Amino acid sequence: MSGRTMARQVLVLFFSLVSFSSVRAQVTYSVPEEMPRGSVVGNIAQDLGLEIKRLKSGKARIYTTDSAEHIELNRDRGLLLIKEKIDREALCGQTTPCALHFQIILENPMEFYSVTVEVTDINDNPPDFKIDEIKFKISESAVIGAKFVLERAVDPDVGMNGLQSYSLHPTDHFTLKLQKQADGGQIVRMVLEKALDRENKGQMTLVLTALDGGDPQLTGTAQIHVTVLDVNDNAPVFTNPVYKTSITENTAIGTAVIKVSANDADEGSNSKISYSITNAANSILQLFEIDIYIGELKIIRNIDYEKSHHYEIHIQAKDEGGLTDTCKISIDVMDANDNSPVINIMSKLNMIPEDSKPDTVITMINVHDPDSGENGKVYCTLNENMPFTLKSTSNNFFSLVTDLNLDRERDSEYNISIKCADEGVPSLSSSITIPIQITDVNDNAPVFEKSSYEASVLENNTPGLSIFRINARDADQNQNARVSYLLEDSSVNGVSVSSYVSVMADSGVVQAVRSFDYEQIKEFRFCVRAQDGGSPPLSSNVTVRIIIQDQNDNAPQILYPVQTVGSPVAEMVPRSADVGYLVTKVVAVDVDSGQNAWLSYKLLKVSDRALFEVGVQNGEIRTIRQVTDKDAVKQKLTVVVEDNGQSPRSATVTVNVAVADGFPELLSDLTDFTQDKLHNEDLTFYLILALAAVSFLFIMSLIAIISVKCYRWRRERLFYKSGANLPVIPYYPPLYADVGGTATLQHTYNYDVCRTTDSRKSDMNFLKPSTVSGPLARSVPRIGRANLL
Repeated sequence: MSGRTMARQVLVLFFSLVSFSSVRAQVTYSVPEEMPRGSVVGNIAQDLGLEIKRLKSGKARIYTTDSAEHIELNRDRGLLLIKEKIDREALCGQTTPCALHFQIILENPMEFYSVTVEVTDINDNPPDFKIDEIKFKISESAVIGAKFVLERAVDPDVGMNGLQSYSLHPTDHFTLKLQKQADGGQIVRMVLEKALDRENKGQMTLVLTALDGGDPQLTGTAQIHVTVLDVNDNAPVFTNPVYKTSITENTAIGTAVIKVSANDADEGSNSKISYSITNAANSILQLFEIDIYIGELKIIRNIDYEKSHHYEIHIQAKDEGGLTDTCKISIDVMDANDNSPVINIMSKLNMIPEDSKPDTVITMINVHDPDSGENGKVYCTLNENMPFTLKSTSNNFFSLVTDLNLDRERDSEYNISIKCADEGVPSLSSSITIPIQITDVNDNAPVFEKSSYEASVLENNTPGLSIFRINARDADQNQNARVSYLLEDSSVNGVSVSSYVSVMADSGVVQAVRSFDYEQIKEFRFCVRAQDGGSPPLSSNVTVRIIIQDQNDNAPQILYPVQTVGSPVAEMVPRSADVGYLVTKVVAVDVDSGQNAWLSYKLLKVSDRALFEVGVQNGEIRTIRQVTDKDAVKQKLTVVVEDNGQSPRSATVTVNVAVADGFPELLSDLTDFTQDKLHNEDLTFYLILALAAVSFLFIMSLIAIISVKCYRWRRERLFYKSGANLPVIPYYPPLYADVGGTATLQHTYNYDVCRTTDSRKSDMNFLKPSTVSGPLARSVPRIGRANLL
């Protein structure tokens, strides 16, 4: 079979079955018989439009009512394969066309597809004689023209591959004569053309050849042995040339149908007659047999009226002398109600518009019952609650027409069940389901899924960002349900809304045209129109609200302490400060909102981490232990302020702290605080000189008084000469207090520090609190701040 070309035709028809929520398709393939196992019948996945993964997930399988499975499904490849070799003759005999019918069933969701595989005939059977040796005993006195009926060959193939002709060899005494029968078969007779002479030739052997019309041509042969006898004067003669009878289909096997009889006027062995069925097709030989001695014809298989109403059987009577006679038995088969009506669709519409008028013809059907008489009379009905009716146009012809107005949005399809029953007893019936699709007209406007839409978008978005999608559905279908989206013209803060957003016409996706800034605009509204593609188009509107969400795009801003260039600020902490002493407070703000503006404070760098801490929430810098004499005068703290955004932002501030009870102690280490690069060496010298002067004051009081007078005189002169270069000296008025508890200084303490740029002496003036005295004065911490150069 691998050398033969396989023709394959595929026909796919789709229709819906509402009761199973599935789709059914009809696929037809054509393959030759005798294909080897594993041969491809067709790509069922491709022809049904199914994916391989759908076959696997749906556990696709073949379902057939036949016990034998000739076709198998390969789910991995989506192919139908030959499971077992198919013999068309064993499957269908002489019936044409020959086909296998089965279904492909899938689950989740349930679907099934009908598949028909037509098996075409190949010339794989030669003509065959049931008896390959035919023996005749013919009297030498047989007259020229005497006819002898020969066994007919049988070829299981059909069409041109079937039996076509016969030939006889040699033809010295006999020739062939073929007589066509009504059933398409042939009666083969051997005719005597030359007188026989037993003394000259008592035995003859002839070869009868049967030929079919296939390519290559196949033949079958039978040998004919003729024995020439002495004179046998009389041939058998049937009492009737034609016998007629009738039987009912499904008559029991073994029932005698009729008995034939022939007489022979000879005596002795020449008068002994044997009966046989001759020139009969295989189908007759499978249904009837005749008793060889008494001529009684019996049924050996079920008779079916629908297969054949009438049988003609040729019976041969043959005596011992080889002389024969033939007669014909004509059998009429009477019908029994054993067939249901067959419904044939002559013409139908698969779809009709929903505005179709009543009495619109949808389908024309013809109903045929193979039975006869009352058994073949039929009537048809429809299932209830359908906007259709069935009208009879003529005998067994019906038209399915609309009876009420249709609405596709209410019912987009109908499965119309037509049931036809005959009038036999008992009545038999059959039904078909006709799927009808209702096509759309534009009678519905688009409807949005929501009465209004609301969406959020983060600020600082990329222009062109898809924000969200609005969706409108149109109950209509196809072009009438094709929705386009249009942005209605409006303004936001005096600017056209189209400069903020755009709407994709096909998908309804709302896109940002610009990058939004939450600090500038927090929300805006606009309208979108949904319009279908019908003619004329129908439309509807919806309001859309866009909310801008804050993003952590701003770092905290330090408000206090103020960072100045060239004039570092130091917070003073007395050495008598207790645990929890408030040094200062870092104040910061974040212009973002929500948790993006929640600030937290922590120390990033600190000279002595065991001495200071910062409040996580309020930014207050406090001492966490008692200040001791061992603590350095200079303390430098770096505070980081961080917001609570998902990507936190931060800012840092440096706080200088001077641990000292007064400015003399502070001045001893003052060089560590200066950041002024100009005259750095001179400044160091001046500080050393000042400290030496103070020490000398305690040693020599007289010299100290004179030194101080001189120092003040020089300071005043230099102050007026370089007043523009003096730094800003913060001044706190008397009785200053932070009532809210958030300022740097919670106690009243004022002081002045004055220094010149080119003098070697400085002046420090401490001002005592004017309103605090007595025991209370001793408990007030002496804190302050110094502006140092």
